[in-house]
Amino acid sequence: MKKISVLALVAVGLLAASCNKAKTDTSVATEQSVAESKGEKLAVDTVASVVNWKAFHKGGFAPRWGTLNVKSGDLSIEGGQVAAGNFIIDMTSIKVDPASVTEADKKPAELEAHLKNPDFFNVEKNPVSDFKITSVADLKETPKDAVAGANKTISGNLTLLGKTMNVTFPAKVDVTADAAAIQAKFTVNRTDWGIKFGTTESDPAEWMISKDIEIAIDVKAKK
Repeated sequence: MKKISVLALVAVGLLAASCNKAKTDTSVATEQSVAESKGEKLAVDTVASVVNWKAFHKGGFAPRWGTLNVKSGDLSIEGGQVAAGNFIIDMTSIKVDPASVTEADKKPAELEAHLKNPDFFNVEKNPVSDFKITSVADLKETPKDAVAGANKTISGNLTLLGKTMNVTFPAKVDVTADAAAIQAKFTVNRTDWGIKFGTTESDPAEWMISKDIEIAIDVKAKK
């Protein structure tokens, strides 16, 4: 049986939870067909790429934030545009920024270990997550919460805990002669992927954690 602790209550997991209100710049749907890889394929620079997360209690208390490493991936470039791509996230690399742990009796390493266990991401069973682009289109209107410089709308299949859902969000996409980059931030409901700590909706462990999760990605690829 799960033990409820202050540490557990603040641990939302992978990405970033928005506690004030749901964002309107992201839509979530069932898994879609992956875009065909065509044109020139650029390998993701795993050193320069990162996924950021930030989490809160409901009400904005005890924020936590950190990073996840990108393990591998590629972007397909055709006609000077990103046409397809994918990247794999190393779930075992979850890090909590020490600056976000201000309580004297809390340690970042303890929270990292908790996020990796079966209460949350069960990284022994699910060591990686992935994102596969299903479409890229010109952005018609920039939402206020979009990343700065957003110019495209990207849809892709996001797999967490072995479950795949399609997400659509605004992104900044840059393509040069020998490189490409995607930057984006978007919010999803963690329960769509079965990320639940409380056993029921009324369980304090579940009630204290916001369902909204903000994901910030910075993926760079090069020849």
